[in-house]
Amino acid sequence: MKTLAFQGAFGAYAELAGLSYFNKKIKTVAVSGFEEVFNAVLKGKTDFGIIPIENSLAGSIHQNYDLLLKHPVWICGEIKLRVKHNLIVNKGAELKDIRRVYSHPQGLAQCRNFIKNHLKKAEEFAFGDTAGAVRHIKEKRYLDGAAIASSNAAERYGMKILKSGIEDDEQNYTRFVILSRKPIKPSVKAKTSIVFALKNVPGALWKSLSVFAIQDLDLHKIESRPIPGSPWQYIFYLDVSGNVFDPAIKKAVDHLGEITTYLKVLGSYPYGK
Repeated sequence: MKTLAFQGAFGAYAELAGLSYFNKKIKTVAVSGFEEVFNAVLKGKTDFGIIPIENSLAGSIHQNYDLLLKHPVWICGEIKLRVKHNLIVNKGAELKDIRRVYSHPQGLAQCRNFIKNHLKKAEEFAFGDTAGAVRHIKEKRYLDGAAIASSNAAERYGMKILKSGIEDDEQNYTRFVILSRKPIKPSVKAKTSIVFALKNVPGALWKSLSVFAIQDLDLHKIESRPIPGSPWQYIFYLDVSGNVFDPAIKKAVDHLGEITTYLKVLGSYPYGK
């Protein structure tokens, strides 16, 4: 069976997304950090990796954009996961008893109204991942502590869901991408992710985007990030419809290469469900 590395404890949203993408036909491997996901793939410890790349409410996960630039991996797939937060406790704990609540900073931020209205006396504690917060309160046997995480995490650790769907906004989705050591050639409708850098001259960004407009290609996203060691210089991440084997994409990328100082195709992959 193929293997998949994800950051966090078993029961994390990333594991849930990976199992959904592969229809549970994958063995998941928990690692401590995002860079460890990349290393697991590159060193052949796992066949694939999965990382969150953006959230519909909180925006991009910049650390992972930077890691995509740093490591020679390929994006071979994506999945958009509906994030449904739950208040999880040890058996015997009640809502009125909760004095501390643990979760990833984003989990806490995305449940701000619930915490304000129902956990007024609780102190917030940021954790590295949501499932790890559940494991923590289980190991400590807290009856005055709760974690915000997925129902998958509650089931994994034999914990009780006190309240479900506690997120402030139901339209809460996280986009995850699948990493591999080799590129793929999509056989269905696809998108391509590209990273590039430009000379700091007038019209450079307009020219770079026009190569896609000339080929009538649909751009989904463009994101700029500072270049480490080069103050006020930026690198751009771009998602475009089509795959790099399409003539239109190939022409656009070839023309882009003529006006950029750095260009890397991160991969072509099917649209995520």
